[in-house]
Amino acid sequence: MENHTMKKIHPVADETIKTTVVPPPSSTLQHHIRPPSPPPKTRSPCCKCLCWTLCVLITLVILLAATIAILYAVFKPKIPHYSVDRLTISQLTLNFDLSLYARFNVQITAINPNKKIGIFYQKGSHLSVWYKNTNLCQGSIPVFYQGPVNKTVLNVALAGQNQYGRTLLGALQEQQQTGRIPLDLKVDVPVKIELGELKLMKVRILGKCMLIVDSLSTNNKISIKATSCKFRVKL
Repeated sequence: MENHTMKKIHPVADETIKTTVVPPPSSTLQHHIRPPSPPPKTRSPCCKCLCWTLCVLITLVILLAATIAILYAVFKPKIPHYSVDRLTISQLTLNFDLSLYARFNVQITAINPNKKIGIFYQKGSHLSVWYKNTNLCQGSIPVFYQGPVNKTVLNVALAGQNQYGRTLLGALQEQQQTGRIPLDLKVDVPVKIELGELKLMKVRILGKCMLIVDSLSTNNKISIKATSCKFRVKL
């Protein structure tokens, strides 16, 4: 028999064969590789201070509104009533310098209809009588306290001097012939409101009364033919 010598065959690397690495699916990469998380956001001290300030202001506004609502429900405030009852003229003369000097006396009735509210009439009040945008005289009411459900009659003296006396007096005399002279009484009075034992801030009572009188003769009874008054409270 012919003896055959066994030869070992060793694999030889083929340089022409390239090795290709297949990457894993994209879903697998996304699962294992996470993007870096953004840094946490921090609020600046100014932003925090602004937020706290707004919260405090809103709270104060709510508390103030609630307090006003409670006070309104308990005390039920009403604006006082005023009326002009009488008007007299003690002097209306033309001076040597052709200025017109006038002295009026006005009787005003003030009624406080509130059951639990008192009114302190303060210094600095101003009353004036006007004829067609021309100021004839002015004065002020006395300082006094008006209690709840009270009626007070005030006699207020007014005096004034106008430099255009001849023209103004001529217009008043011509108007007097018609028997209807329009006059305006303007009122500006500072007051303090008393709610029980609580005294609130100072407010102003503003008003205007339109009067129609029949005459401006001095020392004679003047008839008020018509009157219309409007008043409001200014904080």
